[in-house]
Amino acid sequence: MYELLKQEGRAKRGVFHTVHGTIQTPVFMNVGTAAAIKGAVSTEDLERIGTQVELCNTYHLHVRPGDEIVKKMGGLHKFMSWDKPVLTDSGGFQVFSLAGLRKIKEEGVTFHSHVDGRIIFMGPEESMQIQSNLASTIAMAFDECPPALADRSYITKSVERTTRWLARCRKEMNRLNTLEDTINKKQMLFGINQGGILTDIRAEHAKQICEMDLDGYAVGGLAVGESHEQMYHVLEETVPYFPVDKPTYLMGVGTPANILESVERGIDFFDCVYPTRNGRHGHLYTNYGKINLFNQKYETDGRPIEEGCGCPTCRRYSRAYIRHLLKAKEMLGMRLCVLHNLYFYNKMMEEIRDALDAGRFKSYKEEKLYRMNQGNE
Repeated sequence: MYELLKQEGRAKRGVFHTVHGTIQTPVFMNVGTAAAIKGAVSTEDLERIGTQVELCNTYHLHVRPGDEIVKKMGGLHKFMSWDKPVLTDSGGFQVFSLAGLRKIKEEGVTFHSHVDGRIIFMGPEESMQIQSNLASTIAMAFDECPPALADRSYITKSVERTTRWLARCRKEMNRLNTLEDTINKKQMLFGINQGGILTDIRAEHAKQICEMDLDGYAVGGLAVGESHEQMYHVLEETVPYFPVDKPTYLMGVGTPANILESVERGIDFFDCVYPTRNGRHGHLYTNYGKINLFNQKYETDGRPIEEGCGCPTCRRYSRAYIRHLLKAKEMLGMRLCVLHNLYFYNKMMEEIRDALDAGRFKSYKEEKLYRMNQGNE
């Protein structure tokens, strides 16, 4: 159940109550695609840096180790030793990203595993069954993510099929949640809005999926080729059609600036691989912009990544040392960078919530963006 605490313009401050605990929103979900954060980050680390939700991927866990194995181990929470909420992405985005290996029909999608090439079939029912085996807190509906800049006729047909698939997802989840051997009988379902950058299709699709009265609604199919301005315009034209008393999730987005702009437009949930992927390559987020630790000027820099940062990395290690680890390809270097970046994101979300509580989000956003654009030394 979602509880709207207050609004500032379209920006929302809420609390989402789940069977695995309460989520304070707006929230950034740390991406653990294969039930782990890339960069050797443990459950204890995630707890220490303020992670509220971990996101795992249905397709990847179905391929390896297999969702039946995860079920035998008691579901994702027991498997990962993580007792807070978990959201599972339905596998729909992999259908988009594996374009060269797939065939889409009304029943579902046939594609080749990226691991061993075996043929996999996944439709709405299969996606729900896999996610039920994983026993995540929130399951995402199975959808097709059309390229953002695809032509109108393709997008129209794709969105219509996604709506039909959503109805099948809801029916199958309702059935699964009544079965005796289902681990999480209170699994929630979020529907996904699609439509590329065609705002009339987006708005109409939002209205249609809201009639299904789901637990939450996501905006999918963005950050896949369109500009930031186009993405913000889609949000402005789509989010008003979602109920304010349900969580709204912008999938796969984004940079700190993207998040600030999207919170202002009414988004509650975010996920993105940027903090982990960039961290593994020595690209680090700070309140004064990004820094690249591979730059030679950091070779003898004894300062932490960011002065005053409370993350485990900054409290102990210097830029020079972490740069050395990265250059030497020591795993610890990646781990320390990922920890810092995830802490930065989680801390920023905490600041956003505090600013909304105090009714000063707009000024906070402007100050944060101004500082981050100043550059770092």
